[in-house]
Amino acid sequence: MSEERIARDSMGEIPVPSDAYWDAQTARARENFPISGMEPLPVFVWASALVKWAAASANTDLGLLEPETGEAIMQAAEEVMAGNLADQFVVDIFQAGAGTSHHMNMNEVLASRATEILGGSRGDFTRVHPNDHVNYGQSTNDVIPTAIRVGAIRTTTNLLENLTALEEALSEKGREFDDVLKSGRTHLQDAVPIRLGQEFSAWAAAIARSREAIATAREGSLELGIGGSAAGTGLNSHPDYRVKVCEALSAKTGEEYHTSADLREAMQSMQPFVLLSGSLRALSVELSRICNDLRLLSSGPTTGLGEIRLPPVQPGSSIMPGKVNPVICEMVNQVCFQVMGNDHTVAMAAGAGQFELNVMMPVLGFNLLWSVEILSSAVDILTTKCITGIEADRDQCELYAANTLGLATALNPCIGYNAAAEVVKEAQSSGKTIADVVLEKGLMTEEEIAAFFEPHSMTEPGIPRCPEWEE
Repeated sequence: MSEERIARDSMGEIPVPSDAYWDAQTARARENFPISGMEPLPVFVWASALVKWAAASANTDLGLLEPETGEAIMQAAEEVMAGNLADQFVVDIFQAGAGTSHHMNMNEVLASRATEILGGSRGDFTRVHPNDHVNYGQSTNDVIPTAIRVGAIRTTTNLLENLTALEEALSEKGREFDDVLKSGRTHLQDAVPIRLGQEFSAWAAAIARSREAIATAREGSLELGIGGSAAGTGLNSHPDYRVKVCEALSAKTGEEYHTSADLREAMQSMQPFVLLSGSLRALSVELSRICNDLRLLSSGPTTGLGEIRLPPVQPGSSIMPGKVNPVICEMVNQVCFQVMGNDHTVAMAAGAGQFELNVMMPVLGFNLLWSVEILSSAVDILTTKCITGIEADRDQCELYAANTLGLATALNPCIGYNAAAEVVKEAQSSGKTIADVVLEKGLMTEEEIAAFFEPHSMTEPGIPRCPEWEE
């Protein structure tokens, strides 16, 4: 065990490891909340440090912090943002309401490190104090929602890039498979023909729509309530502080952060997070649907549909030799289910605020940022390890296309629905194709059948031309 020092706060004394950058309030939170063993996401630590960096920059510019003190705090925050001191953020994600414990963990670490930079010893807050300097003009109540917003902007940037790559990969497969005719399916039963490329192109369009919804929803996180301090009224913060913080954040990240028109609303309402989480849920619904289709289309290889082949990435069974499973799609399904559950948590937490504060921000922020991160990783893996390597079994697709009972639909304009239904019944009972039955009934010649059931024309808008119409 490491040696200890005695830390002090308004409640008294408490022992702290002598090499820890955190201090008394963090130590109390560790004792109070041994809940999950899960510590804050790295992106949330980064975002929290970035907000502190911007606050120190603003307060230094405004003459509210001594330049030496402000610069030391900013340097400490830069180090945390770079990934240093990651092991010092030790408060469980299930903690005191509003995120005060995490916030003080950050304040104490930055104060200790800034003190070291100025030549002092960690834990000695004579020169740089967690509350009086690192937290100058701030409150948990405006810092935490700002950090969640900043974290959301950073993580969604990566997600949007990965969704663009997925969309492009699906579109490329749409072009590659555009000439592959197959049977469509509705209710999991035979339907009219469709081209395999059309299915992939439709998936690409669904991903594009989801990406656009996320891009729109994330815009709300660029509007910040920083400067509202405890209740949105701005008590103890300089009138120009909130603007300067937004300017500093924008300059640091390249994003266009701006101050909210109503700081009280920005602190009370979690609506931007609800909208963003909802767009992640909608994406998850689409991704799960697409992966289910991929699993069905690749089922087999000898007793399923087997119309496509997914890239084999690992053995699929501990007992059945040679078995290969659609593991990438299965992983994506599980991620999507988790995100859907996270969205419910976000909604419940967002609706649980009272008056000037939502105390459920820790669980809301964790679930929102975690959803973005796992979706981003899953989408990347789906693209690189699955979609780009998919192959079509052209023979299998064409076999199903030639035998689908949905071909009879094209007969409706010529012989009517009821007569076409009789053709389907006979084909089912005899095991013959629709074309065979049509030929036997003398409804068309072989040449007319070939022209009437021409593959490409059956997968585009139009009304088939009946032979008698040409007479």
